[in-house]
Amino acid sequence: MDADEILLDVEDRMEKAVNKLKQNLSGIRTGRANPGLVDSIKVEAYGGESVQLKQLATVACPESNLVVIRPFDPETLKSIEKAIIGSDLGYSPNNDGRVIRLNIPPLSTEVRQKMVTQIWKLCEEAKIAVRNVRRDGNKTADQSEKDKIFSEDVRDEVKEEIQKLTKRFEDEANEIAKNREKDVKE
Repeated sequence: MDADEILLDVEDRMEKAVNKLKQNLSGIRTGRANPGLVDSIKVEAYGGESVQLKQLATVACPESNLVVIRPFDPETLKSIEKAIIGSDLGYSPNNDGRVIRLNIPPLSTEVRQKMVTQIWKLCEEAKIAVRNVRRDGNKTADQSEKDKIFSEDVRDEVKEEIQKLTKRFEDEANEIAKNREKDVKE
């Protein structure tokens, strides 16, 4: 692998780790309703096929404490309701025959603190993933230097760039977690 390939691979993998963090944090409830709360619920529809809720319905939040789920196909309404009840969200859906409404109760201080703890745990997991990518990139750079693909100077430059990428993506993960913490505490 040449230096550019190593850096592109490292950057791509670090970006994926941070994107995974964003995805994980979107499912954490804040003080207000959010479509991300229900998007990834798996619904048994069309003969037992498991499909994500967001593929079966439009999810909207017209008010800060209400999630409205409007199925594309009215036949899936019961399946969606059943999936919400079976999920670990703890909400009871109100089905009027056309849409499902979820009333989101306000969060207690204790629950908010638990969510903040979860946010920072997910952030730390993302930063560990970024550091693991850094380690792999450094190993690849060392191996490329041993295999005489490039010189010691180039290896050192690659390692320096990998460290800059690591810092950038760790800072991005921290910023994402801080913003999410702020949302939860509102």
